Amino acid sequence: MNLVALQPLFSTLWVVWFFVLFTGILIYVLAPKRKRGFDEAGDIPFRDDPRDRLS
Repeated sequence: MNLVALQPLFSTLWVVWFFVLFTGILIYVLAPKRKRGFDEAGDIPFRDDPRDRLS
Protein backbone atom coordinates (compact mmCIF):
# COMPACT_ATOMS: atom_id res chain seq x y z
CA MET A 1 0.00 0.00 0.00
CA ASN A 2 1.43 3.34 -0.96
CA LEU A 3 0.50 6.89 -0.05
CA VAL A 4 -1.33 7.48 -3.32
CA ALA A 5 -3.80 4.75 -2.39
CA LEU A 6 -4.31 6.30 1.07
CA GLN A 7 -4.81 9.86 -0.19
CA PRO A 8 -8.65 9.69 -0.33
CA LEU A 9 -8.74 8.40 3.25
CA PHE A 10 -6.44 11.18 4.49
CA SER A 11 -8.50 13.80 2.67
CA THR A 12 -11.66 12.57 4.36
CA LEU A 13 -10.01 12.40 7.77
CA TRP A 14 -8.77 16.02 7.48
CA VAL A 15 -12.28 17.24 6.74
CA VAL A 16 -13.67 15.29 9.70
CA TRP A 17 -10.84 16.53 11.97
CA PHE A 18 -11.41 20.20 11.10
CA PHE A 19 -15.18 19.83 11.54
CA VAL A 20 -14.70 18.30 15.01
CA LEU A 21 -12.16 21.00 15.91
CA PHE A 22 -14.46 23.81 14.73
CA THR A 23 -17.42 22.33 16.61
CA GLY A 24 -15.32 22.02 19.77
CA ILE A 25 -14.21 25.65 19.55
CA LEU A 26 -17.82 26.78 19.08
CA ILE A 27 -18.95 24.80 22.12
CA TYR A 28 -16.08 26.24 24.18
CA VAL A 29 -16.80 29.84 23.15
CA LEU A 30 -20.59 29.68 23.38
CA ALA A 31 -20.78 27.79 26.70
CA PRO A 32 -22.94 29.79 29.15
CA LYS A 33 -20.52 29.29 32.06
CA ARG A 34 -17.74 31.08 30.14
CA LYS A 35 -19.85 34.17 29.31
CA ARG A 36 -18.84 36.09 32.43
CA GLY A 37 -15.13 35.64 31.77
CA PHE A 38 -15.44 36.66 28.14
CA ASP A 39 -17.53 39.70 29.10
CA GLU A 40 -14.89 40.76 31.64
CA ALA A 41 -12.12 40.33 29.07
CA GLY A 42 -14.13 42.34 26.53
CA ASP A 43 -14.49 45.23 28.99
CA ILE A 44 -10.74 45.58 29.60
CA PRO A 45 -10.21 48.33 26.96
CA PHE A 46 -13.00 50.43 28.49
CA ARG A 47 -11.73 50.41 32.07
CA ASP A 48 -10.51 53.73 33.41
CA ASP A 49 -6.83 53.93 34.16
CA PRO A 50 -6.13 56.61 36.80
CA ARG A 51 -2.62 57.20 35.41
CA ASP A 52 -4.05 58.43 32.09
CA ARG A 53 -6.03 61.29 33.65
CA LEU A 54 -4.56 64.77 33.35
CA SER A 55 -6.08 66.18 36.57
